[in-house]
Amino acid sequence: MPAQPKWMSICGWILTVLVTAAMVMSGVMKFSNDPQLIEGIEKMRITKEIVQKIGAVEIACAVLYLIPRTTVLGAMLLNGYLGGAVFVHVQKGDPIGEMMTPVIIGVLAWLGVFLREPRLRAIVPWRTKAPTVTVNQ
Repeated sequence: MPAQPKWMSICGWILTVLVTAAMVMSGVMKFSNDPQLIEGIEKMRITKEIVQKIGAVEIACAVLYLIPRTTVLGAMLLNGYLGGAVFVHVQKGDPIGEMMTPVIIGVLAWLGVFLREPRLRAIVPWRTKAPTVTVNQ
């Protein structure tokens, strides 16, 4: 497999670190006693213990995503987690901006993997320029 350009690896790692930081911060917040968080979970009738378990899952997914050997698994798990977050926002009737935040984070997560993992790029079915056909007359 040919070596990839250095800028792709650098950009991929920057996105990976940013996504991981966002997910870890979000997970850690679920262990805090933030009044806004407590108010939100009470409205959804979720206990603080469940929110803390969700936070632990979020942090675990982020750590798996950060480790090169498990990055694709981590991205898949983050994808599932973020899909659940979108569902919760839809159920609550949140504005579109709040619904799109997990979608954007998911896209950035996969873009980070895509940029730094040549094996993933090799299996993505990119459309290439159609071959030209010449007809002999």
